[in-house]
Amino acid sequence: MATLSLNNVRKSYGALEVLHGIDIELEDGGFLVLLGPSGCGKSTLLNIIAGLDETSSGDIAIGGQSVSDLPPKDRNIAMVFQSYALYPTMSVERNIGFGLEMRGTPADQRREAVTRAAEMLQVSHLLDRKPANLSGGQRQRVAMGRAIVRDPDLFLFDEPLSNLDAKLRVEMRTEIKRLHERLGTSIVYVTHDQIEAMTLATKVAVMKGGHIQQLADPRTIYERPANMFVAGFIGSPAMNFINGRLVKHGSGWRFEAQGVALDLGPTDSDWSEKDVILGVRPEEFKIARGDEVAPFSGRIDVVEPTGPDTMLTALIGDQTVVARVEPRFSGKRGDGIRFAVDVASLNLFDPQTQLRLDWR
Repeated sequence: MATLSLNNVRKSYGALEVLHGIDIELEDGGFLVLLGPSGCGKSTLLNIIAGLDETSSGDIAIGGQSVSDLPPKDRNIAMVFQSYALYPTMSVERNIGFGLEMRGTPADQRREAVTRAAEMLQVSHLLDRKPANLSGGQRQRVAMGRAIVRDPDLFLFDEPLSNLDAKLRVEMRTEIKRLHERLGTSIVYVTHDQIEAMTLATKVAVMKGGHIQQLADPRTIYERPANMFVAGFIGSPAMNFINGRLVKHGSGWRFEAQGVALDLGPTDSDWSEKDVILGVRPEEFKIARGDEVAPFSGRIDVVEPTGPDTMLTALIGDQTVVARVEPRFSGKRGDGIRFAVDVASLNLFDPQTQLRLDWR
């Protein structure tokens, strides 16, 4: 196990800078997910950590030792790629142990390491097969086994589940989490799938345009996003953004918009009356009953039953919101609807900077 430290890592291709001063500290045994849309720089950063690409400036340290000038073979890392990259003419057993074979590891030690990895990944019964006779999930397990036998300081995963179908992705996600808990080895994992990030990571780096937008644990990323990009990228359906105005109301403050009169209560923040954007997660909307206080009122536009719950699109004034409500919701298009919310769960953003306002 080892810590990972990135200090002001930059990468340029000619005049084009693709990584802009990346700073990350990953604790010993941590699970870091680099998350973001295509082209955000996450795979470039992973390749730089692996030594497959060079930094333009900055430093990378693994276990407290700088590795910026070391080739990949000397960094004691193991990488699992999006493509399984298995040798088609070799058995599963030899595929898993081939790296050890190339390093001159004695045959008895190789067999012991391969057996241990195969049992951990539940592929012991497949050791005599060739990759062509394996399913996608089995091939990915073999690729992971090849990494495990290295006993590295750091595992690197480059979108390892993107070639699998939805059911296998869920199964392999569980396997990777179980693997991390068993081995305790530090992991850096690249994905564009925010569900993978939320379920696997101890720390998430949300990236956009070569910048880290926020680096925090998954719960903080979800509940207290640093800006509107992070808030909208994390969560499915995405966070609702409602344009309105912050006004003084008695001893506290109120968010007002067409169809919305939401009392926020007092705050220690140095506020003034101004335009703001309210962020509400779909699951925070609760259908108001009877005389229950309901700061949101509007009309139903679309009802989408999904089984475990219902996605409800509603018009609040001239703005559209999505709410996740109970599965047996019986309303229909055109019906009036009122929503209550827990104020403590909400976020406010500055419309100019798109940064989250620190008010709770």
